Amino acid sequence: MTVEIVILAMIAAFLGLRLYSVLGRRAEHEEEPIPGRFDSAAGAAGAARPSTQSRDPADRQPLNPARQRDLPAATPSVERGLREIAAADRRFDAFAFVEGARNAYRMILEAFWKGDKDELRQLCDEDVYGEFAAAIDARIAAGETLDNRLVRIEEASIVEAGMSGSIARIRMRFRADIAAVTRNAEGQVVAGSLNDAVEAVDLWSFSRNVTSGDPDWLLDETDEG
Repeated sequence: MTVEIVILAMIAAFLGLRLYSVLGRRAEHEEEPIPGRFDSAAGAAGAARPSTQSRDPADRQPLNPARQRDLPAATPSVERGLREIAAADRRFDAFAFVEGARNAYRMILEAFWKGDKDELRQLCDEDVYGEFAAAIDARIAAGETLDNRLVRIEEASIVEAGMSGSIARIRMRFRADIAAVTRNAEGQVVAGSLNDAVEAVDLWSFSRNVTSGDPDWLLDETDEG
């Protein structure tokens, strides 16, 4: 009798372990986190995929990045616009765009101040380039030069974003401290001061044709904030 009880106990223990093994794996699988809308592709690997029943593909497209947490806060309309761009261009990285826009802001200002038309042509569309080139020509005709310094960029934030056909467009707000000096042909200061930086607020729009093989965004509109 004792031997039979021991054997039955061993069989029950074995079945219990098998049942736990199956249910345990199932529970672990069901509790895998569903990647959030800002999760990185690496973080989402092996995780359960979100439902594909959403009517709008843009609602299912993550904005990228592993570094998404570093992005500046965005309004719901801006977030939706970024989703539209990400859905149309799988290479789009919102964080990288903001960093690139900051760099472009500095490069374009410095190229304009120096009168470097070649640099401006690579960074701007034809209309904006034409405006910068005309201002440079007028400055040269007047015998004036700019001795400006971009002290710091205090803010670089997205205020509008979206698609227009195949054109992705993002509007940025830049707030920066700039020390500006204008000199005449003799090198004398006729306006401004390098000792006192002035706050400048600019609204710049960048665009890119997402069907193009060219990954570069171009400045296509400038305005003061």
